[in-house]
Amino acid sequence: MKIKPILIVAGEPNSVFLEIFFKTLKKKITNNPIILIVSKELFFKQMKQLGYNYKIELINKKNIDFKKINNKKINIIDVSYKFKNAFEKITNKSNKYLTECFSIALELLKKNNFLGLINGPISKKNFLREKYLGITEYLAVKTKKENKVAMLIYNRKLSVSPITTHLPLKLVPRMITKKKIFRHVKLINQFYKKILKRKPKIAVTGLNPHCESNYNSSEEIKIIIPVIKFLNKKNIKVEGPFAADTIFMKHQSNKYDVIIGMYHDQVLTPIKTLFGFEAVNITLGLPFIRISPDHGPNVKMLGMNKSSPESLIQAVKFFNKNVH
Repeated sequence: MKIKPILIVAGEPNSVFLEIFFKTLKKKITNNPIILIVSKELFFKQMKQLGYNYKIELINKKNIDFKKINNKKINIIDVSYKFKNAFEKITNKSNKYLTECFSIALELLKKNNFLGLINGPISKKNFLREKYLGITEYLAVKTKKENKVAMLIYNRKLSVSPITTHLPLKLVPRMITKKKIFRHVKLINQFYKKILKRKPKIAVTGLNPHCESNYNSSEEIKIIIPVIKFLNKKNIKVEGPFAADTIFMKHQSNKYDVIIGMYHDQVLTPIKTLFGFEAVNITLGLPFIRISPDHGPNVKMLGMNKSSPESLIQAVKFFNKNVH
């Protein structure tokens, strides 16, 4: 097999993912074959309503002939599921369908015949409920990498990574530890060196405004500064802690490849402001590379054919450029 395919799980059936998938295919940005795990019925319903016309090739998940996989048609592994309409309200009725889609993907990825995984958005409220903080944590548990992964929102100019992900703010301080920050930085450093072939320049924010607080023993003093010193002794170049309200100013941020923040919105808000949909969500620490477009199901725009495919385009391009 000369060219490995990209495996894609379409994700939440009632989302804009298939719309942006169709738009991405029109760009013809990859020579790598794509295998899409999706309901064939849903695929045709949404394709018809959105006005696209692609031919498909049904793939047997138990006996994939990789030598014959190409991009002349859309290669589909069909996961049966009944849909009344092309787009419906998101509910937990699709949970069984999503579980099967991810189960098929994880089983196929064990054989190392793919460049990696792209998944469409899912509903945290319905599919993950209270059991997982996000799909990052879901995949970590399913691959026995619980508490050993990191979320990287990647853009070639500047990337960010939150130490804690989808946590309520009141829970963030107790989840910040020296061990967690050390493991996080190490994963990012390894990823940049192995996949991107360069040693990253990493900045770390503080937790408190201006990296200070009105009590004697702050998280910066107790946790963040000591672990930065330890990392530098281990020859992993890290600087900080920096105040989150100034580190993203150009004269500061252009010195770094990655800015690590203490909580989700501390770094995701500025990165989305800077780059919009030109960033992708990469999970570090899994047995395979997993990327997802950096947006949710976008239910307000279902069926309108107005959603931007840019983040999915960047996800596919990342595999083209960096993974072989």
